[in-house]
Amino acid sequence: MTDQITQVNLQPGNGRCPGPSTHDIISADSVPPPTQLLTQSYEFEGDEDVPYEEFTSPEYALAEHDHMWSRTWQWACREQHIPEPGDYYVYDIGDRSALVVRGPDGTIKAFHNSCLHRGTQLKPPATSGFSNKLRCPFHGWTWSLDGDLIDLPCEWDFPHVSADEYQLPQLRTGIWGGFVFVNFDDCAPALLAPPLEEYLGVLPEHFQNWNLGDRYVEVHIRKKLPANWKASAEAFLEAYHILETHNQAIYTAGDANAQYDVFGDNVTRFIHTIATTSPHVPEAERPDEQAMLNMLMARKNPGHDVPTIPQGERARDVYARHIQGTLGEAYDNDFSHLSVSETIDSIEYFLFPNAFFFPGLQIPLCYRFRPDGPDPDQCIYEVLYLRPNPRSGQPPRPAVPVDLGVDDSYTTVPGLPISLAQVLDQDTSNLAAQTRGFKSSKKRGQTLGNYQEVRARHFQSLVRQYINEGANT
Repeated sequence: MTDQITQVNLQPGNGRCPGPSTHDIISADSVPPPTQLLTQSYEFEGDEDVPYEEFTSPEYALAEHDHMWSRTWQWACREQHIPEPGDYYVYDIGDRSALVVRGPDGTIKAFHNSCLHRGTQLKPPATSGFSNKLRCPFHGWTWSLDGDLIDLPCEWDFPHVSADEYQLPQLRTGIWGGFVFVNFDDCAPALLAPPLEEYLGVLPEHFQNWNLGDRYVEVHIRKKLPANWKASAEAFLEAYHILETHNQAIYTAGDANAQYDVFGDNVTRFIHTIATTSPHVPEAERPDEQAMLNMLMARKNPGHDVPTIPQGERARDVYARHIQGTLGEAYDNDFSHLSVSETIDSIEYFLFPNAFFFPGLQIPLCYRFRPDGPDPDQCIYEVLYLRPNPRSGQPPRPAVPVDLGVDDSYTTVPGLPISLAQVLDQDTSNLAAQTRGFKSSKKRGQTLGNYQEVRARHFQSLVRQYINEGANT
């Protein structure tokens, strides 16, 4: 039997970390996980190197801009950013800019952020606010919130301009989980730009119990990173880096036994467990369940008494109840219906090309990565901390974004938990060195693991597909 297993594991993509898997761990929880967390979806996607050129080449970055960013669904803002008629939000990606507005009837529309007179942007980049009409700051051409041309100064000089033909061009829009999505191309092939509902794949089904629309933005960070946007995103697609980059966590978090899934074209996922110990830790050094709980509580609530774990339970079970209680009190909510895994584990869904959604209670994050201008070595990393809306009263307004430079620490951001801020500093500390290594390496591509880095490989393959399809249409 041992020989047979060895032979099977030698097949590409079949290797797994010895010992309990994520599936084994969460299946044994006192409150079992929902079906979607027990679903597994993996296929071997090859083992060829990914060329460094795809991260460093200005020509490749331009091809992404022309053929991929122009055709994919991207979250532009939260509905909460534009709650009232006249509210607007500007979303920029490369040279493209979308002006998202809430109209008089409450509907949300997005327009190309450009005046039809001489091209001036109607609203500045990365801004939001209120405007009861859309007026060009150059010559005063003005449109209604529905995109109708309502004022043309010196109209007598433009007999060739009709209001019907000079409506602001709209972008396709869609809403999911409280996020407003836009797509800059309304005529891309259906394979590349299907309706949002189809593009989202399994997300609506998997998130039935995790209503992201019922959450508000408690913290919002925009940080400049000295790295390609894809390389930066890849740093968050796997738990393989925990052993080296986050080695303070190996006694209280799984890593090599994390679960990785690919759901169709646009959605991938990992689940890695909290209140478990990394398989890398030798047996003699592994904490028992009470010591595990002590470490977790000391990190989360220093100075507070640590409960004794009842017989037959694990640290995971007791810690999950603690998190449900403390966050329930802090956010005027009841989370006792959640499973252990939904409460404490790191559950991350990625929606191509750049959106990360964490539905869990303890780790309520959303990320996105975007190029920062034409330089492939620069990008913008955005972090949103989504908290549950209170059961009584109105939720707070979305947090104002905090902008961080390349050398600024996340620990300077008000309201961001210090433990998370330190992890984010660690996550982004490798990127400048990786970028330099891309260019100095004699070996001209990165070698990915078959299982732990399958999401990165799938991600790169899909970018390549968009570029190839776009170049041929």
